Amino acid sequence: MTPRGQHRHRPARPSWATYRRSIGDRSGLFAALARDWAPARALYPGSYLDASPSTAIPSVTYLDTDRRAARYFADHELVATELEGRTRPGAGADIQFLHADYTTPLDLPRGGFDLLISLYAGPAWDHCRPYLTRGGLFLANTSHGDASLAALDPRLELVHAVLHDEDEYRLDSTALESHLIPKSPEAADPDLIRSTGRGVTYTRTAFAYVFRLT
Repeated sequence: MTPRGQHRHRPARPSWATYRRSIGDRSGLFAALARDWAPARALYPGSYLDASPSTAIPSVTYLDTDRRAARYFADHELVATELEGRTRPGAGADIQFLHADYTTPLDLPRGGFDLLISLYAGPAWDHCRPYLTRGGLFLANTSHGDASLAALDPRLELVHAVLHDEDEYRLDSTALESHLIPKSPEAADPDLIRSTGRGVTYTRTAFAYVFRLT
């Protein structure tokens, strides 16, 4: 029994606020993308509880198999409360969530998004590229090899390296030729990357990379 006068502290309900405590706030990253590219519609497979894209982008479709993510995004009032006071003008107007596996066919328009996000999600590029419009952006990091697969895809051109210092993000477009150089050239093998689920180790490191579909 709980002693009289004392209250049990229930753990905080999973939400973007609780998730930010472990991963930090990525809002600055999407604010930078919005300033430079103004994407209107984003697709975020493997989003879990990260609602930060909606602070800068008008329409975001979040996608995850995790039930906690489904419960969070189903609570529209909670999501709106967490975004309140954090959004750029016009951002967060449309928030959708799909409780689905992105490796399966999705009921989404082909070429319907101008930003595809893959942060610690797995090989989203292999499965979700049909949903990205020509000229659209692919934001990915090397976790699970997605940025490494993108670097080897001739349809994509690198337009930014994303540099990260605490909660500050910067899109770097200088000396891009010095990025994505493998320490071991033999590691830059798409089949090897897919089979191991690991990204290539590069001579320069970055938080993530932004590619443009040509």
